[in-house]
Amino acid sequence: MQADKIIIIDFGSQYTKLIARKVRELHVYSEVIACNADMSGLLSDKSIKGIILSGGPQSVYMKNAYLLAELILGLKKPILGICYGLQLLSHHFKGSVKGGKTREFGKTNIILSSHSGILWGVPKKLSVWMSHNDHIKKLPAGFKATSKSENGLISSFEAVKQRIYGVQFHPEVNHTEYGKLILNNFLFKICRIKYKWQMGSFINEKVKEIKEKVNGQKAICAMSGGVDSAVAAFMIHKAIGKNLICVHIDNGLMRKNESAEIVKYFKNKVNLKFIDASKLFLSRLKGVTDPEKKRKIIGKTFIDVFQKFARKQSKGEDKIKFLVQGTLYPDVIESSSFNGPSVTIKTHHNVGGLPKSLKMQLIEPFRELFKDEVRAIGKLLKVPEIILGRHPFPGPGLAVRILGTVTKDKLDILRQADYIYREKLYKLGLYNKIWQAFAVLLPVSTVGVMGDSRTYERVLALRAVESIDGMTANWFPMPVKALEEISTGITNKVTGINRVVYDISNKPPSTIEWE
Repeated sequence: MQADKIIIIDFGSQYTKLIARKVRELHVYSEVIACNADMSGLLSDKSIKGIILSGGPQSVYMKNAYLLAELILGLKKPILGICYGLQLLSHHFKGSVKGGKTREFGKTNIILSSHSGILWGVPKKLSVWMSHNDHIKKLPAGFKATSKSENGLISSFEAVKQRIYGVQFHPEVNHTEYGKLILNNFLFKICRIKYKWQMGSFINEKVKEIKEKVNGQKAICAMSGGVDSAVAAFMIHKAIGKNLICVHIDNGLMRKNESAEIVKYFKNKVNLKFIDASKLFLSRLKGVTDPEKKRKIIGKTFIDVFQKFARKQSKGEDKIKFLVQGTLYPDVIESSSFNGPSVTIKTHHNVGGLPKSLKMQLIEPFRELFKDEVRAIGKLLKVPEIILGRHPFPGPGLAVRILGTVTKDKLDILRQADYIYREKLYKLGLYNKIWQAFAVLLPVSTVGVMGDSRTYERVLALRAVESIDGMTANWFPMPVKALEEISTGITNKVTGINRVVYDISNKPPSTIEWE
C-alpha cells in the first residue's frame, strides 16, 4: 500500500527540511518541491493528502516575490501556511500584509482565541518560535484569527470551508510548545492521513536503490569515524558488501588520538584503508584566515586525496566509480538552497558536488536527513552505541575551531584542551546530556599570572549546546562547579592557555560552530 503524502512547497526557509523531518517523525511521507518548480505532476498524484507552505526570506508585497501557484489551490487539498506561507495565503486572498516596527524573533508568547482545527488540544497560552518582520494587518474575507501574540499581532488563522490554515510561528522548531501536536492535528484531523510511512522502509528503499546504482562495481566511502559516515558505511556495506572500500583520511585536523581509534575500531568490520594526508592539508591551509576559504580548501583537498587513491586502486575494468559521503541536510541547507530560494549561511566541505576531473558519481544516502534520523537508522542497522552516541564533529575538523590561521602548534594546544574538556564531561556524567560540546581557540591573548610570573597566553572558549536536529540550539546550562573544574584542568595542564570563557549564545542568532 502506497503511503499517504504531504507536499511541502519551499519558499526558501532555512527550516523547510525541518518541516519535512517533523512530518516524517509523525510517520507521514513528505516531499519538498521548490516554489518555482513545475508542479504539473502533482495533479495526477492521488497519494497527496495535504500541502504545507514553508517560510521564506522575502516579503509577499515585493515586486519579485514568489507567489502562490494556482495549481496548488486547484488540488483542493488542505493547506497549512507557515510564516511566509501564512502571509502568502493572506496576500493571495486579498488580505493585507505589512512591514512594521514590531518584529518578532525567537521565543514569543501567544494567546489562543480558538481551540478548533490545528489548535485542538493546545492550551490557551503558549510559547512559540517566531522569525518575521512582516505581519498580517487585515485578514481576507472568510478568514478568522485563532490567536494573537503578546504584541497584538495575528499569529494564526483558519478558513474552515476552504480547509486553509496558517501560523505565523514555526511549529516545526522544537522551541515551539505543542508544535508537534499542531502538525499532528493538521496531518490527521484535517488531512485525514491513513497510510503511514516508516523509517525501516527508507532503509530498504535506499539499499535497493544503491545496489541497483552501483550494479556490482566498487565504491569508496569517506570514513571520518563520526556518526554520519559510520552509519553510511554500514548501509552501503549492506547494499554492496565487499565492493565498498572505506577510506579514513587523517587530515591533521582530528581530535586527540582520533584517527588511531577509528582505524582500530573499524578495521575488522569493513574494508578500511588509512591515508595520512596531514602535511598536505596543513600546507594548503598555511596563512589562511577566512573561514569560507578554509572550508573550500579542505573540501578540495579531500577530493584530491580521494581521486589519487581511486586512481591507484582502479585496475582495468575494476575501476572505482562511486564516492560515498555521509552528508546531512543541515550541511546542505546551510551551504545553499536545496529546493528553492534561500540564503547561504556557511559552506560545508562535503557539499557542492564533484569536479569533472573526478570521474566518480556521488552517493549521499542521508542528504535529506537529520542527525537524529541517522541515529535512528544506525540503531536499526545495529551500529554500536559507542559510535551513535558521539557528539557531532565538523568535516573541516579543528580548522574551524581555531579562529585565524591554522598551525601545528595551535592544533596541539586545542587538541589537548578539547580532550580535557570532553574527558571532564564524561567524568561528571554530563556528556550524554549535551548535543555537542567542544573548545574553540581564539585569536586573542590576555595577561595572566602563574607562579608569581606574568603570562600572555591564549583565550579558550567552551561551547556546549542542547538540540535535537542541529537546526536550532540552546546553550547548555553548565553547572558552575563543572565549569570551575574544566577551566582549572585546562589552564593547569595546557601550556599556552591562561583564560577560559563559556559561550552562552543560542542558534539562532548564532550558529553552533564559531566558523
